[in-house]
Amino acid sequence: MKAREIAYTGLFVAMTAVSAQIAIPIGEVPITLQVLMVLLSGFLLGSKLGFLSQFLYVVMGALGFPVFANFQGGFGVIYGPTGGYLLAFPLAAFLTGYIGERKENISWYFAAAITGICVIYLLGWLRLGFFIGGNFKKAFMIGILPFAGIDIIKAVVAVIIALRVKRAGVL
Repeated sequence: MKAREIAYTGLFVAMTAVSAQIAIPIGEVPITLQVLMVLLSGFLLGSKLGFLSQFLYVVMGALGFPVFANFQGGFGVIYGPTGGYLLAFPLAAFLTGYIGERKENISWYFAAAITGICVIYLLGWLRLGFFIGGNFKKAFMIGILPFAGIDIIKAVVAVIIALRVKRAGVL
């Protein structure tokens, strides 16, 4: 791996950690900017480095570094109600990057972003549903529904930023 790739990967680990602290608590699952960073890591770093950046972020948090929302860390957070969302981050970054690598246009990137969000929602919803005793309808109502519109906006922002950065030739 090149020094530049290591630096950008580390930068996205840090940006995801910072974005987790920009949180609005609305119940079991807070609103954060993490999804935006997950999507951007896939778009800007590509599938492999995007995956690696998010994997390292989750590992750091699991090891106890306070990188998750509200400066939390530790395996208990992974095991808790938001653990599925966190565990989905590397896969979502990989898929977003993989799809984005195929074609560099706004509609293709938007499809990639929605795919990434759907992966996060699926794993997050499943973990939250099990956490609250198997009530998957309630898990959907508190873990997906309040976030759908906000995450669509994050997807649009991620697509715009990624395409502009790519066209500028920065990454």
